[in-house]
Amino acid sequence: MEERKFVQLKKDEFGVKEFIKKELGKGKMSSIKIEYTPLGEKITITTNKPGYVIGRKGERVIELTEVLRKKFSLENPHIEMKEIEKPEYDAQYVADELATALERFGSSRFKVISYRMLERVVKAGALGVEIRLSGKLPSERARSWRFAYGYLKKVGDTAKIVNRAEAEAETVSGTIGIKVSILPPDVKIHDQINLTPELFSKLGEKKVGEEKKAKKEVKKKKEGEK
Repeated sequence: MEERKFVQLKKDEFGVKEFIKKELGKGKMSSIKIEYTPLGEKITITTNKPGYVIGRKGERVIELTEVLRKKFSLENPHIEMKEIEKPEYDAQYVADELATALERFGSSRFKVISYRMLERVVKAGALGVEIRLSGKLPSERARSWRFAYGYLKKVGDTAKIVNRAEAEAETVSGTIGIKVSILPPDVKIHDQINLTPELFSKLGEKKVGEEKKAKKEVKKKKEGEK
């Protein structure tokens, strides 16, 4: 019984998220988080355009709240905004921007669009970025293209710090699948070694100590032979 309730809860959450995404439109938000509190449902929308989502004098948020209450039977939905400080580090934002550009300019310019976005993310300071496009680009047969730069972890626990997202672009030639992976510069990589002046200093001191120790051992050996 509890399992059925849990599954139904997740289905309802998925419906709410998909409805909000459709209402706001592509490229207007990154993620949606739903929390259940004693006061009601707290819905946090992460977006790079909070002003657009809120609307003039909060009209859009008020309308959205009323629809969620009636359509999805939410008791007391409360919508909050979380602004993306650096959109270039957000994989969903980048994927949606690529999808919008491909729909606007066509799949024939996919290389230019992808390289420009790649350059934009790299200039923002990302440690690594990968863009994968799949579909008719623009040949008759579907194929996959990869645009990448920098360092990205593919497997293991460290791979979880990579921000990933997917999007779709509906073009004249067909649907184009988009996958984006970004490694922001502020993440902590466990196996990364930063070559700082302090590290070089410590390595130098260690090397000097080892040389002194080796000389002492040679000296003792010579004295023992005498």
